[in-house]
Amino acid sequence: MYIKFKLEKKKKENSVVMNLLESLGWDSFFESNFHPYKSQDFEPARIIAEYRDLYKVITMDSLELIAEVSGKFEYTAAERGDFPVTGDWVVIRKLQNNNKAIIYHVLERKSKFSRKIPTAKTEEQIVSANIDIAFIVQGLDHNYNLRRLERYLVMAWESGAKPVILLNKADLCEDIEDVLLEVSSVALDTPVYIIDSFSQAGYECFSKYLEAGKTFVFLGSSGVGKSTIINNLMGKNVQKTNSVRENDSRGRHTTTNKQLFLLGERGILIDTPGMRELQLWNSETGLKETFLDVEELLKSCRFKNCSHEAEPGCAVQEALENGSLDPIRYEHYQKLQKEIKYLESRQDESLALQRKWDEKKFHKKIRKVIQHKRI
Repeated sequence: MYIKFKLEKKKKENSVVMNLLESLGWDSFFESNFHPYKSQDFEPARIIAEYRDLYKVITMDSLELIAEVSGKFEYTAAERGDFPVTGDWVVIRKLQNNNKAIIYHVLERKSKFSRKIPTAKTEEQIVSANIDIAFIVQGLDHNYNLRRLERYLVMAWESGAKPVILLNKADLCEDIEDVLLEVSSVALDTPVYIIDSFSQAGYECFSKYLEAGKTFVFLGSSGVGKSTIINNLMGKNVQKTNSVRENDSRGRHTTTNKQLFLLGERGILIDTPGMRELQLWNSETGLKETFLDVEELLKSCRFKNCSHEAEPGCAVQEALENGSLDPIRYEHYQKLQKEIKYLESRQDESLALQRKWDEKKFHKKIRKVIQHKRI
């Protein structure tokens, strides 16, 4: 009887733990990746905030701890993208008698929103990881920009998440129907919603997406209202908000670090700092998804090696002439395509230099070993 009671109690405890993990976004994918660490006194945790060299994690027993990567982790990390980011599931070990933990491993990511770092270096910056829905927010003021929206769509599709477009500040727009028609022409099958965060008009759209265990990220420039949306969904002020300049609708970076918020039965939200510079990173698939209309035209040309300039039977030129393809949209497609190819060439150069450097270090070690043996 006692053994049966203990087994039932253990089963109930495991069920509670699993329910909590699932509410944080845990599923069979992460369970499978964590399996090798189960018998080694490790436990899973999710990154809920990033700082310079520290992270805040939430554990399977709902503890929030400050964590840092292990010395071995830091030594073996080959590049910036190897380090944890908000939304990651990590393997940790708690430190006794304090609210700290050590991170030993980052579990494989289901999805990640990446950009090239805003410097001259050719390096990836992962904005957030393991996201299901990417809410792309634009303000219907001076922030409204179709070309920027296309760029966000390319990166959202590339991330592996499903993009949803939110056009905020509806009270500032006098021709909403025209704007909606214009955005729909570049969004294609991506859902588009008009909202107003001050009155919360249009907020019913969130009920279609907010779901227990699902993770949502809000992306957009400074001043588009991402933090206000999160405050409204949370039902309290968890993020600081500021006004924008009237002449250009530019906002200050009120959100300075990426942070994850728990909505219980409505899922998990991630807020990100406004991104003024948005350079692509490995976005070939995202480009095709965003410009499906252009991609279909490219396949319809008479000649397979068509340059889409002056050849007979060019479907692209025909669409440009009859007005079914916006020349500005096609020009932007070409620009993004060139940007991706240039980035790929830079990555190849960086990889070649890294290999050369690794070979030099390897041969240097070999020479040292030989010299030591001769002595």
